[in-house]
Amino acid sequence: MKTGRDLWGRAVSSAVFPLHEWLKGHSSRARLRELEASQWWDRDRIGRVQLERLRALVDAARRNVPYYRRVLTDAGVDAASLRSLADLARLPFLTKALIRANLDELKADGAPPLKRYNTGGSSGEPLIFFMGRDRISHDVAAKWRATRWWGVDIGDPEIVVWGSPIELGAQDRIRQARDRLLRTQLLPAFEMSSENLDRFIAEIRRMRPRMIFGYPSALALIADHAHRTGQRLNDVGVEVAFVTSERLYDDQRAKIAAAFACGVANGYGGRDAGFVAHECREGGMHVSAEDIIVEIVDPAGAPLPLGHAGEIVVTHLATRDFPFIRYRTGDIGILDDRACRCGRGLPMLREIQGRSTDFVVAQDGTVMHGLALIYILRDLPEIASFKIVQESRQSVRVEVVSAEPVTADTEASIRNGFRSRLGADVVVAIERVEAILPERSGKFRYVVSHALS
Repeated sequence: MKTGRDLWGRAVSSAVFPLHEWLKGHSSRARLRELEASQWWDRDRIGRVQLERLRALVDAARRNVPYYRRVLTDAGVDAASLRSLADLARLPFLTKALIRANLDELKADGAPPLKRYNTGGSSGEPLIFFMGRDRISHDVAAKWRATRWWGVDIGDPEIVVWGSPIELGAQDRIRQARDRLLRTQLLPAFEMSSENLDRFIAEIRRMRPRMIFGYPSALALIADHAHRTGQRLNDVGVEVAFVTSERLYDDQRAKIAAAFACGVANGYGGRDAGFVAHECREGGMHVSAEDIIVEIVDPAGAPLPLGHAGEIVVTHLATRDFPFIRYRTGDIGILDDRACRCGRGLPMLREIQGRSTDFVVAQDGTVMHGLALIYILRDLPEIASFKIVQESRQSVRVEVVSAEPVTADTEASIRNGFRSRLGADVVVAIERVEAILPERSGKFRYVVSHALS
């Protein structure tokens, strides 16, 4: 580790943060202590706890939540009928469309005041939902357990490069004062101009954070800009860069690690699904299994065995006030059956391949990851950045940023490469643009396919 904890960091961890959580009615400190112990249990013991908590969640949902009172009765499922985790497949799925259609019915009768949240809407339409204090406490505890895997803790200075309007709109005086106390600084990922990147680098150098948290695309842009302009970031003491909310590509990991001279920890989750999984120092992507059950299903919704790629389905066990049971995330991943060298018994995701819209489909119906097209463009040195939009099986649009007009030979190389993968008759339109713009959430999406929807 590059630096030890200072006095203020220890004060925040031992006094300021506990007071903050107590004032908000959260139990995250107690939950963190529980998670620090349970991560070392074996998988059988973790599985038994999951089943016990699943039964309690289903029982509470059937008794107290109007939506689940109806659908679980119709499905003939109650807590007593769940004899193993495999019985989870008997429960109906929850989707974004169902949440939108049943928002009020998904709130538990007599629930304490719930906090309204919404996703960033990078898929085109934000999702509104609610969280209770127990759910928030569990997610906060899971985050801080994961940061401790990398030697950083509550009270260590942190910079967050984020683009959600939820965070940016909440920067009132009270929140700014709280963030200063907790030593967190927000940098808006919407605004990645050259001037703002200079300002971000200056702020990182001033604050000297021990951890940086953000989209991999945003942190890679900062790393690129620092390298291009000769500004150092490898001497500020960053221990780890936590990245989430987008697919982390190998070249992004390498750029971030080199620029900050730090580890890069991939994370998977979301406001809706929760803090699902996080990478440890040994490279294992551990599921927060005490609170979350992850299934992998095929397009028809049938559960897939370990080692097979499919849609990630999440059941969050701390959501009695607004249940997330068998929630279809739209993300594609693979569950692993290996044990991690770190010794934790938590199950692992072997791979998070991205959203279903990060995949493209050929004219003959073959589905492939967008990397099949990305690699064609990354081999072309004159193209600085790009975005691929598959409008249909017959049509693809490619936005490219290039200092000079794209040559006829380069355009031919792009078209030939795309057609070799998608089909000989596919129309490939190439459009030179000044910049690739982020989504409304601040994320960058390099592949967007409308052919699978």
